[in-house]
Amino acid sequence: MHIADGYLSPTTVVISYAVVVPLWVYGFKRLKEKLNEETLPVIGALAALSFVIMMFNIPVPGGTSGHAIGAALIAMLFGPWVGYVSVSLVLLIQAIVFGDGGISALAINSLAMGFVGSFVGYYVFKLLKEKVKFAPFFAGYISIVVASFLVALVLGIQPIFWSENSHPLYFPFDVKITIPAMVGEHMLFFGIVEGVFTQIVYSFLTKKGERG
Repeated sequence: MHIADGYLSPTTVVISYAVVVPLWVYGFKRLKEKLNEETLPVIGALAALSFVIMMFNIPVPGGTSGHAIGAALIAMLFGPWVGYVSVSLVLLIQAIVFGDGGISALAINSLAMGFVGSFVGYYVFKLLKEKVKFAPFFAGYISIVVASFLVALVLGIQPIFWSENSHPLYFPFDVKITIPAMVGEHMLFFGIVEGVFTQIVYSFLTKKGERG
């Protein structure tokens, strides 16, 4: 789901950073409130787990790539702001060290996978946890599908708004291709992987906490 450098217009990059920087600033403040001797190792371990599962990329035709995220899991356990900042830091490391995603696209990537993934997952879980046994699965599933829609939308509008003589200047495929490709793949495969992952790890951690 990572968007690479060169896929977004400069206007998109500037607008996305203008939106995301204040969210990062506030998010770090909320993260600091959550950190203590007990939570730090767990949040660090979950962020590392998110890093690992996001490295398993599968190309998506007409889009970028697909993979699990782990944002919903962190958000369910520690709140959406912690999930957002944790995934944003993971994306930053991946972009700088591994070239997975681009610096110019970091804001959009963190907005989709970190912010949307965390907040959608958190509130879906909050809505369903007293009603549905597999609420973590649905939180993970819905969060990644919505995140993929945002990525597909941002990519898909690039050739609509930024073309020259009908030739796309940045990303070549419009929303008629990106949305079915990205969202469809995440609904049929990656969302299920994210849901199962979220359900298993959440159940393990909460049961371990109850035993402790």
